[in-house]
Amino acid sequence: MGLRSRLGRARDAWSTHLAPVWNGSSIDDSTWEGLTDALLLADVGVVTTDALVDGVRDRVGREGVVDVDGLLRLLKAEILARLGETDRNLALGGEPSVWLLVGVNGVGKTTTIGKLGHRESMAGRRVLFAAGDTFRAAAADQLSLWADRSGLTVVRGAEGADPSSVVFDAVAHAASRGADLVLADTAGRVHTKANLMDELSKVRRVAEKGAGTVTETLLVIDATTGQNGLAQARQFAEAVDVTGIVLTKLDGSARGGIVVAVQDDLGIPVKLVGVGEGVDDLVSFDPEEFVDALFASDVPA
Repeated sequence: MGLRSRLGRARDAWSTHLAPVWNGSSIDDSTWEGLTDALLLADVGVVTTDALVDGVRDRVGREGVVDVDGLLRLLKAEILARLGETDRNLALGGEPSVWLLVGVNGVGKTTTIGKLGHRESMAGRRVLFAAGDTFRAAAADQLSLWADRSGLTVVRGAEGADPSSVVFDAVAHAASRGADLVLADTAGRVHTKANLMDELSKVRRVAEKGAGTVTETLLVIDATTGQNGLAQARQFAEAVDVTGIVLTKLDGSARGGIVVAVQDDLGIPVKLVGVGEGVDDLVSFDPEEFVDALFASDVPA
């Protein structure tokens, strides 16, 4: 099942916001006002919206476009350009490789690890989970359930244990068993923001003290939180070396523009998107497929 069928709600919202532009017969001042409003309502954000509108306006002038269909084709092209041709592969290269997943509580981080573990296991990799969110007892239990579903191993510590020690033990266990990949959950909340960011930095340092190599630090963001999620993302990106974004709940009430805003603002590629509750509903992000899904049946090819 492709993104087109999974992003129905986001596409409907996108189309609704853009309707005043689509329904225009020619390009005038009201067209540009409508386009700006539509992009803001779609969660593209002020800075990226201004850049997109300026880019489309410039190309309309240079290319002599006079109709709305042409303008929207250029909008599609500008969005694709903003998403860019960046490397969205998930890096391997350690013995074992370690992927840290970070983000605030409630964004779907532990569920993402479960789905990602299943996906990597089905690809033939030997995967182990590290239950590093020791401040939330339910997180380790949830990760254990995912491990059972996929036939994987989870290393967990006592509630309130040092998260770094759990991740270190998991890496050592993976190395001794010849595992390829450790997927490490991390705390989403400690007493203060500063403590949380210090904890995450420590987890990364300790994860590499043994046999493991951290090849990905994936920031999980709930797409339905829009610009609030983007503000959270900036804080994490300042504290840890984030290599990729995972946007969860993109099939829900999320407005599709957040995908463009996150990558444009942070300069970090969106690598995975969550588009459902099922074990297979974590998919690689493909910019062309995503943009086609948003504009499906609306913009002429």
